[in-house]
Amino acid sequence: MVSIQEQIVVITGASSGIGASCAKMFAQEGASLILAARRRDQLEAVAAEIEQAYQSQIYLLEMDVSDRATVEASLASLPEPWSNVNILVNNAGLSRGLDKLQQGEIQNWEEMIDTNLKGLLYVTRSLLPGMVNRNQGHIINIGSIAGHQAYVGGNVYCATKAAVRTLSQGLKMDLLGTPIRVSCVDPGTVETDFSRVRFRGDTTKADKVYQGFNPLTPDDIAEIVVFCATRPSRVNMSEVLVLATDQSSATMINRQ
Repeated sequence: MVSIQEQIVVITGASSGIGASCAKMFAQEGASLILAARRRDQLEAVAAEIEQAYQSQIYLLEMDVSDRATVEASLASLPEPWSNVNILVNNAGLSRGLDKLQQGEIQNWEEMIDTNLKGLLYVTRSLLPGMVNRNQGHIINIGSIAGHQAYVGGNVYCATKAAVRTLSQGLKMDLLGTPIRVSCVDPGTVETDFSRVRFRGDTTKADKVYQGFNPLTPDDIAEIVVFCATRPSRVNMSEVLVLATDQSSATMINRQ
């Protein structure tokens, strides 16, 4: 295990779920954190918990990754101690609805494409040139089983996650000859706010997604992300697909 102590880690979507768990686990390893999300109050709560537990150095960015101007301005204006980013975790993402394409709401499509795909591109494009110039860095993209297998009603969401997977592969090709690593971590069903966001706060629908089986937790995924980041420099964990033991595919779940 390679030390990442005092390395600077940017995590998007860090106010809850997988992003917040990644922040805590990178803090355990002594990393300095740039935490980005839309919800400042929740970011501050996550930061306060981490600072109390680990005395970590933390810099907060209230930032919507789908807003290109804000992303570019926020990351370009990082103060000097924070500007040399070592690791980027592109975690921000969402899903909206489960409509068939012919019944889909275009606003839902735009939210998913703007966040899951374009947001990832905006953040990566802002930080990657510095990594290339410094000849050091690691991009870790949070994908999904949905990027491997489509499912009914998942049309556009699955397409965005397939794009994340393909972009990760293409980025590794672009960076061939540099020591910069690229990883794509693709979880199955993880119990987070994901389903509540998908169903716009309908907790009854959201809770049914996780009923009757033991889903993955955000900590499960965060452990894998940190594992990717702490491999020896010769090792690139290119793609990790992780499912709950009770899940065999995007749609096959053993519910009791």
